[in-house]
Amino acid sequence: MSLTTAGQSADNDGFRYKAEVQVRFRDLDPMNHVNNSVYLTYFEIARIAYFQLLTGSSDLRDLDMILAEATCTYRSPATLDERLDVWIKATWLKRSSFAFEYRIAERSSGRLVATGRTVQVMYDYAAGRSMPIPPALRARFEEFEGRPLGAEG
Repeated sequence: MSLTTAGQSADNDGFRYKAEVQVRFRDLDPMNHVNNSVYLTYFEIARIAYFQLLTGSSDLRDLDMILAEATCTYRSPATLDERLDVWIKATWLKRSSFAFEYRIAERSSGRLVATGRTVQVMYDYAAGRSMPIPPALRARFEEFEGRPLGAEG
């Protein structure tokens, strides 16, 4: 896996960050394509890397978020040895929650493989409850995305 940031352009629909994933044998189901549950792992790879970029920390204990919701729409099957670009962007921020959208495309052809969305909540694991998004992190989200990220419409 490698990580890439990309500039804002019409070609990537506002996605400014991607993780690169190669489909492995273990990702396949008996039909020889990526099992449906693995796409959530691909989203997770991009989500963790994106959050580490924003926070500047690679220590997983600094990931003060918890997954609250995940959806995936399957567009075409991915198969063994394909290289996938897992694009991610933040779409909104509320008091303690925020959303990411994803687009997975096969690298050489650009074929759309899946789209998705997750909602995360900033979480104080010691207290066992949600917490507000810190102002500095909110600012980093908006600076990286290049736009204000208000609450969901």
